[in-house]
Amino acid sequence: MEDNIAISVKNVSKTFKIPHEKVSSLRGAAVSAFKRNKGYEEFKALDDVSFEVKKGEFFGIIGRNGSGKSTLLKILAGIYQADKGSVKIDGRISPFLELGIGFNPELSGRDNVYLNATVLGLTKKEIDEKFDSIVAFSELERFIDQKLKNYSSGMQVRLAFSVSIHANREILLMDEVLAVGDSNFQSKCLEEFNKYKEMGKTVILVSHDIATVQRYCDRAMLVRNGKIVKIGKADEVGDAYIYENMADEEKRMHDEQADSSVILTKAEEAESKSKKIAEIKKVEFLDKDGKGKNVFETGEDITARIHYYAKKKIEKPVFGVAIHTQDGIHISGPNTKTSKFAIDHIEGVGFLDFTVFENQFLTDYFSFTVAIFEQEGLIPFDFNDKTYGFRVISKDENQYGIIKLKIAWSNGK
Repeated sequence: MEDNIAISVKNVSKTFKIPHEKVSSLRGAAVSAFKRNKGYEEFKALDDVSFEVKKGEFFGIIGRNGSGKSTLLKILAGIYQADKGSVKIDGRISPFLELGIGFNPELSGRDNVYLNATVLGLTKKEIDEKFDSIVAFSELERFIDQKLKNYSSGMQVRLAFSVSIHANREILLMDEVLAVGDSNFQSKCLEEFNKYKEMGKTVILVSHDIATVQRYCDRAMLVRNGKIVKIGKADEVGDAYIYENMADEEKRMHDEQADSSVILTKAEEAESKSKKIAEIKKVEFLDKDGKGKNVFETGEDITARIHYYAKKKIEKPVFGVAIHTQDGIHISGPNTKTSKFAIDHIEGVGFLDFTVFENQFLTDYFSFTVAIFEQEGLIPFDFNDKTYGFRVISKDENQYGIIKLKIAWSNGK
């Protein structure tokens, strides 16, 4: 192992056995022992994973739930044993893994500090010296003698994180440290990461927050289904994760629409017997090249192609749309009349395109309402409320809300 390498992982694999049936008695266990089919399936959490982390490097690990990130961290921490492959670590590790590991809910916060710090290798004398600092950082002075089971999840995170960073180890393992807790404490954690960087310590950070990984990590690794997809600069790996999520969401929405198309066809058969003069048949979303998709990136053009059918000639119809967030917030509701887009008439089968140029939506799911009105725009021939939808994924994590604004700050002096 080279002198500048803190962690070396080579060809590591880990498989778990997932039981199909629950054994709740001694008789059941005895019967199960003699069965040829053991009643379980194998789940390969990690599959031939190899990578290295340099000393003093901030290394991010990202991936969807079930990708193998936490399993990998537990192997690095020595909690799990790899089925095959090797793990070499140069330095002492301070792990901050999932909530509850290393804590006893029946003990007080004070006792858990001593318990957890002892597990991390600190002597009683060292814990005594650091105790006040640990409690002060966690901001739990008032509650330190209460039993841990009375702590909220956020309070437990603060205490566990505080113990971990005071353990004075060369390598820090962080699993979703920012997933629980208030924004003020998250800011303190990020400040602590900066100190670790300045001290030249090694940090492995698992997080769903791509912006945090891209901001603090030197390199990152994208994991999917137990395999490494990409290792490289944090910005590039974060972008790869975003595009991967977009592809997954595109497939999910496509499959949902395919499932609903059968229902829609049956509905259309019923509608054909109705007295509607004009109706919306479907809406499909297209990119600027006319390719169908349901997941867009901030800045892309979004075209909604509205397919309609008019049983007879309708003079000067008005088409209207509305866009809502997943929470039901109404973003916009233009129609062809207010947009001064005159339609002479419609008859039979046709379609109309509605385009949002260079959309400035931030990450969210947006429902899409569409309707056909008579020429005054008051009486609808057909009205499909929030029937369709698309998703937008933004790489800009510096703004929060619904819409990306073009902003600037200026000093009053």
